[in-house]
Amino acid sequence: MSGLALVRRLEAVGFRAWPAASVHYDGSWAVRLTAGHPSKRLNSVNPLDPSDYRDIDQRIARSARRFAAYGRPLVFRLSPLAPLQLNAHFDADGWRRFDETSVMIARLKDIDLDSGFDQIPLQDVGRYVDASISIRDENPERKAGLTEVVESIRPPNGMFVLEDQTGPVASALCVHDNDLAGLFDVAVRPDQQGKGYARSIVRAALRWASAQGAQRAWLQVMTANKSAVSLYSRLGFEKVYTYSYRQKGD
Repeated sequence: MSGLALVRRLEAVGFRAWPAASVHYDGSWAVRLTAGHPSKRLNSVNPLDPSDYRDIDQRIARSARRFAAYGRPLVFRLSPLAPLQLNAHFDADGWRRFDETSVMIARLKDIDLDSGFDQIPLQDVGRYVDASISIRDENPERKAGLTEVVESIRPPNGMFVLEDQTGPVASALCVHDNDLAGLFDVAVRPDQQGKGYARSIVRAALRWASAQGAQRAWLQVMTANKSAVSLYSRLGFEKVYTYSYRQKGD
């Protein structure tokens, strides 16, 4: 599988792995909204057909009304499935492009999963969410929203946390969807970065996924995060495509 077929597959498993609370389709534009969590992936318009660019102004206006009802700024997430005409429309109308993200994939048999250590996934969503928020030093008020997202994931998933004597230092969420394993929420506490925790927790998550029958792993990482891109490249991941967000104004 290659080209747009693989992009469609990864976009579909990505939506299942990180589910929005509300999804509305305007033609092939997936309008994803989640009142309890501010993630752009959960609050964006996602065009999914390069040939679907009719009535652009009217459809943008309809999406804007939906986002306003949720109290969210209107954001488009444009992958290679988005029409070129829509990108051109945003360019002409002064919409900024930001947070370019690479989608990467690797065959599990090509990754060294034997080194490191085995870890049993957490069964307690609350404990995992607390650890994820603590590692990122985020507002504890985000707990309810992130809990809702994680509990809404339907494919089998493993929640992983590494700790030291001071508390959680790394987290990762791995979602197993048929032959694919998606990595999400990979983070290392800032004062512990550069010590191998990211590599360790990624390997632990992928060992679990391999045991579940996954054959390939995939992930999304911001292209500006050079250290993370380098880590995943060394593990064996290769870029398949990029997407970016568009928003009007500063």
